[in-house]
Amino acid sequence: MLSVFGRPSVSKVTAPIGRALIRAGISPDAVTIFGTAVTVVTAVALFPRGYLFWGAILISAFVLLDLIDGAMARARGGGTPFGAVLDATGDRIADGAIFGALAFWAAFHTDSTVLVVLTLFVLVASQVISYVKARAEASGLSADGGLIERSDRLVIVLLGAGFTGIGVGVAIHIAMWVLAVGSAITIAQRLLAVRSSPGARTIIPISSPQGESEGETQ
Repeated sequence: MLSVFGRPSVSKVTAPIGRALIRAGISPDAVTIFGTAVTVVTAVALFPRGYLFWGAILISAFVLLDLIDGAMARARGGGTPFGAVLDATGDRIADGAIFGALAFWAAFHTDSTVLVVLTLFVLVASQVISYVKARAEASGLSADGGLIERSDRLVIVLLGAGFTGIGVGVAIHIAMWVLAVGSAITIAQRLLAVRSSPGARTIIPISSPQGESEGETQ
């Protein structure tokens, strides 16, 4: 949702930065790698030790680099297939670090088994949401949209962590419940979108048992 409603406003800020970095000779891929690395290091270093507020603040700043690399690609006249794969890979790694670090914190700094389970569920669900879209697009189908996209997940989880870091302990619980329910709905929405795509129900002949096995394991 936020990626749709917030994109025009954010672009007004990121577009000039992207053009400036391109003029400076910096590549979008370098920004993607740097942004992913600092996000992972910050999440792993701060969240498990209980520094939720500062972790949320710093990660929020680093996440902006994920928007800037896209602005840089547009300023350059377009992105590359490798850049798209690198960006998606970096997003998955960063999300795993954020939710994994929060799950570690919840396991050792709270008495809530439910919070640990919710956090792990959201970690897995966030990967599944992205995988459904990637697998659908690779098959020539559509799986866009959904209730909770990556930008929504990041805003919700970082707000929950940040407020928890300043003493509003219930904030992270609310955030994870919202994300868990929203993520489950989003997975269902994307699967339904794939099912409704033209050609989604077409039977594809399988040439050999080996081909069938390979298709089932993907």
